[in-house]
Amino acid sequence: MPNRYLLFHKPYDVLCQFTGGEPGSRRTLKDFISVAGVYPVGRLDRDSEGLLLLTGDGAMQHRLTDPKFAHPRSYWAQVEGVPGESDLRRLRDGLEIQGYRTLPAQASLLPGEPDVSPRNPPIRFRKNLPTAWIELTLTEGRNRQVRHMTAAIDHPTLRLVRFAIGELSLKGLAPGEWRDLTPAEESTLKARTTGTRTSPPRAHPKNASRGR
Repeated sequence: MPNRYLLFHKPYDVLCQFTGGEPGSRRTLKDFISVAGVYPVGRLDRDSEGLLLLTGDGAMQHRLTDPKFAHPRSYWAQVEGVPGESDLRRLRDGLEIQGYRTLPAQASLLPGEPDVSPRNPPIRFRKNLPTAWIELTLTEGRNRQVRHMTAAIDHPTLRLVRFAIGELSLKGLAPGEWRDLTPAEESTLKARTTGTRTSPPRAHPKNASRGR
């Protein structure tokens, strides 16, 4: 059976695993995805949201999660306060967190709130402290790295959304929805992770799977 490649918009307070959830406890991936033989490529913490790639392709999972391949992941982080240029420069240059130095990253202050769905429950605002959104692109994926990085510049993360993995994005997926990669997306992903060009993509099938 050929491998499948799925994109899922993980909601807040969902565990990034198929097992372990008990009736009445926190939701897991099995509450949304019934496809057999696929597993998350990397993880998103329970309190993080956004794009998750799932597949049974072990070689691709390795290429996407091993830091030496420097595969980019992009995030929107809503933080306490408004970071200045010197704060953003520290994120770009790399900084010491949790006993290691982060690799250089792309970091910018967004002019407003990005196109994200409301979170349920919403974040807790402090009336006397403004918030801002920053966009970060990392090529490594250590445990809670974005949160540790923003805390290190004294702007703790209040909400974290991964909106892209390489060229793949959340566009068109509401929280809790999933879909198969299009042939074009699958071809691009395989080319990026193997260094070889796959056969030209076919037209997108009209009955592509989609779920909640």
